Amino acid sequence: MNLPADLKYTKEHEWIRVEGDVAYVGITDHAQRELGDIVYVDIDTLDKEVAENEVFGTVEAVKTVSDLFSPISGTVLEINDKLDGSPELVNSDPYGDGWMIKISIANPAEVETLLTAEAYGELVGA
Repeated sequence: MNLPADLKYTKEHEWIRVEGDVAYVGITDHAQRELGDIVYVDIDTLDKEVAENEVFGTVEAVKTVSDLFSPISGTVLEINDKLDGSPELVNSDPYGDGWMIKISIANPAEVETLLTAEAYGELVGA
């Protein structure tokens, strides 16, 4: 299982990559494997403030729909428009082109409470 060490993770299977005062968010390799083939990503929180652990969208796979939870509080600055025509990017490249939102970091201390790659790996039995 792919767990980049430079990312932080949530118990709900989201990852976050901090770049200055913004962060990219997506779902983990483990999550996309559990969901199976992703057919649709629905995120309607552009320019909206979301709180830590608040739902910012949903991801739809062939057999299920799953909520997406924000790892931190902030304003959604950008939604990955590549996912509109190619939701399968979440399956093929969950930590790269399959990112979902770019969010401002309202409270940097929240980032420090997230799981390391090692801790997340232990959680999912990697």
